[in-house]
Amino acid sequence: MLAFICRSEPCSRSFIATNARSLLPRTLLALLLCLALPASAFADGFISRLLHKPVPGGVAVLQLGERSAAPSVSYLGKPVLVVREDGKRWIAIVGIPLKTAAGQQQALVDGKPVAFSVGSKHYREQRITLKNPQQVNPDAANLKRIDRELAEQNRAYAQFSARQPSNLLFDKPVNSPLSSPFGVRRFFNGEERNPHAGLDFAVPAGTPIKAPAAGKVILIGDYFFNGRTVFVDHGQGLISMFCHMSKIDVQLGQELPRGGLIGKVGATGRATGPHMHWNISLNDVRVDPAIFIGKFTP
Repeated sequence: MLAFICRSEPCSRSFIATNARSLLPRTLLALLLCLALPASAFADGFISRLLHKPVPGGVAVLQLGERSAAPSVSYLGKPVLVVREDGKRWIAIVGIPLKTAAGQQQALVDGKPVAFSVGSKHYREQRITLKNPQQVNPDAANLKRIDRELAEQNRAYAQFSARQPSNLLFDKPVNSPLSSPFGVRRFFNGEERNPHAGLDFAVPAGTPIKAPAAGKVILIGDYFFNGRTVFVDHGQGLISMFCHMSKIDVQLGQELPRGGLIGKVGATGRATGPHMHWNISLNDVRVDPAIFIGKFTP
């Protein structure tokens, strides 16, 4: 940091002698700022600092360097989102499955292995009582419907388009505090089911839901568990899903601008009351949406 100051000011002995009183506070301030920032802040750009949360259910940002063309990256056999950061270096933005154990993982960059580390994260439990037993232990007819609907939604999550995301710091789809976080272990009527794969926002029925980034509507449905649902493709496997809606205001194939109206909050499907449920998927992996709105908690 002293070298940085000397590059911006004349560094003769007489200058230092005559300006020591004013130089010292600035030097100390610069050193304190240096200590307050993580080392990666000087090398990584804004998107890397925002998104690099390498835990189960999180995101790893891999630095790929400067090159003329985008490298090809895959993880667990799925293509990965690659963008150019700060108009210079390429980065890969990798979604990490919630069940991943802490330790080393490996992506392929142009066919060559690149290792990255995954840390640990504790997710709390949530116990929910439902009045309709079919939403806990569905009968054979409903199971058949659920399997069909799950396959349809999984095909949407697996899509990978060539479009570049318009933004990676997302807007919240509704202007409300979070009510239920990602990754919570859920027990319905005392029976454990899949962890919470998104974020919930407690807002009244009828509240408008807006697109957190530009994208294309790739699936619309009315599902057993999710109720009225919309999938939006933001580009390169970055996909949002909004569910439990009371009203859908888009059509299949529609291009949405950032902030475009998707529909209205409701309580359709398996829901105990009106709320906005939002999923984000990366390389066909459900990850914590809080990362993309700057609300991630370790």
